[in-house]
Amino acid sequence: QVQLVESGGGLVQAGGSLRLSCEHSRFSPGNDAIGWFHQAPGKEREGVSCISRGGSYINYADSVKGRFIASRDSAKNTVYLQMNNLTPADTGDYYCATGPYCSLNSGHYRTWGQGTRVTVSS
Repeated sequence: QVQLVESGGGLVQAGGSLRLSCEHSRFSPGNDAIGWFHQAPGKEREGVSCISRGGSYINYADSVKGRFIASRDSAKNTVYLQMNNLTPADTGDYYCATGPYCSLNSGHYRTWGQGTRVTVSS
């Protein structure tokens, strides 16, 4: 089974940037899109971005459009989420997950990483 490991979280001031990484083992066939999800304290997990297998299709939630950039480096088996102009509302745990296609719906994803925590101070 594919394994995912997120990293890159931390504490940052509002307006700052972080880059999250999601390192993955070999994908199972047809299950190689990556989604990024945010779970704020006390709230449900929400999709923020997804990227297709080759990176040709990327989608973003409205709340992060223009601020977050998803990319992937297949040679390094790593997917990135560059987060810019962070606000306190971006605080929470961030998870990456694999699924059959790019979607912001968490129900489409089968395998999840353990998450990395982001804290944005005002």
